Amino acid sequence: MERGAAVGADVDRVVARYLGFADSCAAGSAPAYARIARALAADEQVLGLVASLPAGNKRQPNLLLGAVRFLGGPVRDWEEFRSWLVEHWEAVRGVVLERYTQTNEVRRCATLLPVLASLEGPLALVEVGASAGLCLYPDRYRYSFDGGAPIGPSESPVLLECATYGGVPVPERVPEVVWRAGIDLNPLDVRREQDVRWLEALVWPGPCEVSRRERLRAAARVACQDPPVLVAGDLVERLRGLADRVPAGARLVVFHSAVLAYLDAGARGAFVETVRGLEGHWVSNEGAGVLPGLEGPRPEAAHDFVVALDGRVVAFAGEHGQRLAWAR
Repeated sequence: MERGAAVGADVDRVVARYLGFADSCAAGSAPAYARIARALAADEQVLGLVASLPAGNKRQPNLLLGAVRFLGGPVRDWEEFRSWLVEHWEAVRGVVLERYTQTNEVRRCATLLPVLASLEGPLALVEVGASAGLCLYPDRYRYSFDGGAPIGPSESPVLLECATYGGVPVPERVPEVVWRAGIDLNPLDVRREQDVRWLEALVWPGPCEVSRRERLRAAARVACQDPPVLVAGDLVERLRGLADRVPAGARLVVFHSAVLAYLDAGARGAFVETVRGLEGHWVSNEGAGVLPGLEGPRPEAAHDFVVALDGRVVAFAGEHGQRLAWAR
């Protein structure tokens, strides 16, 4: 393929990616991001800038938009965004190359709680794609299902609200967790202001922005009191070694949320093979279609996350943990 054709194919892939992001990810919960993504897909100059980034995850809309927010740029209006991006491109490029999309949406703990609470403890949690590890504290947060009385430690500054459907087995108490650890390509430290700022920059603008940011900050305060064990590296290569560190008498639970979509099919298969070979449980919370080998029903809505225990579908969840429907 000639160089010109290769560049054109690269740009076409960027266009498809940003239009897909606008249509399926941002249109409902972040309309400003949807408008920017659609306009970017039609702008030859900006497309060229994005296509100059390394192929793969470094061209993600989430990552680019988060980098602009991290640097204080505008993300509400296309014209302002475009002007600022072109002027500050080298700074944006630097952040994109250094950082990763590492959203820590602690509300997802609400959709994992009924599963975790059903397991015989005490539990040792290992999260793959842990970011700063904020989802490693399901026992330190409070929960209100369908507006009911909160469960969990009364002194917790974090309250996670979740609507339920289909007879979700809402637990009476949080599980006992005696050990927690995580794996990430680039672990974030909640004790570092820059890392917390990066997590805040990844929160989408929109009607839920303020509440999501407040939850994130409150969860960071919880994690600061007892920082988790976080190891840097590939989730497949490091998983078995971390599982071997689980204390005697604790039940291993490997879990992940919105992580495997960033892996290619080969890496996903290697991860599933590795986690199935461990003694313990596996809890997954991924977008529909990310793990096609799961046993059980499919979600009715394409945007639902699929919650599974040991490869068996048990529930369907909202992407940010706002709702949970039990599978029948």
